[in-house]
Amino acid sequence: MSQDLWLQNYDAACRLAQEIAENIHERNRQLRTGGNPAKLNMTLRASLQKLKQNIAQLKETLTRASAQRRIMQAEADRRQNLVDDLATRETRLNASFKADISEAEPSRSSLMTGGNGSGPAVNPCLVNESEETRGLSFGEIKHQQQHIIEVQDAGLDALAAVISRQKQMGQEIGNELEEQNEIIDDLAQLVDKTDSRIKNETHRVKLLDTKSASCGMLVVIVLLLIAIIVVAVWQT
Repeated sequence: MSQDLWLQNYDAACRLAQEIAENIHERNRQLRTGGNPAKLNMTLRASLQKLKQNIAQLKETLTRASAQRRIMQAEADRRQNLVDDLATRETRLNASFKADISEAEPSRSSLMTGGNGSGPAVNPCLVNESEETRGLSFGEIKHQQQHIIEVQDAGLDALAAVISRQKQMGQEIGNELEEQNEIIDDLAQLVDKTDSRIKNETHRVKLLDTKSASCGMLVVIVLLLIAIIVVAVWQT
């Protein structure tokens, strides 16, 4: 039977905590021997952040499993104790990491002043530091930058959504204009056909009117001829 997924994640978090402890020990050794542990410090910060996230995920998964009755209460309590111990260990590792960095600051400051102690330590990288980041740790500055990036990303997403909506509206307006143009073309053709029919009917009416007038004249002429003939016959 395979091991429970939660226990697998817990074992992975414990191994990560052990790896962090070993890296802190190695970093301290490099500090004592005058080495440059900058790369190792970056690795430790990332590992501590990952360990914190793993512990939070373990707590969330355990709470959900306990609420859904997927594990017994006794097992839930045992796992809760494991998570609490791991969280305490994470807090100690974090404190040890920060404390050792603070203790190493005087030696770095003395190196920056030439090692003669004649003046205060000045970090040339912080001469023009802004008020927003002054006094903040690397992790806090990184978190602040991530927050700014997230806000900018959210603004860009909102702008992209607005542009997409405007593009969609433009396409809908274009489609509507095309439909209106087709209707106008149909109306123009219908008007042309109607106008042609009206002209034809008008021409026919004129022809009928002309024919009617000609027939009337012929009737009058015939009647006059008949009258003349009658008068002539009557006189004879």
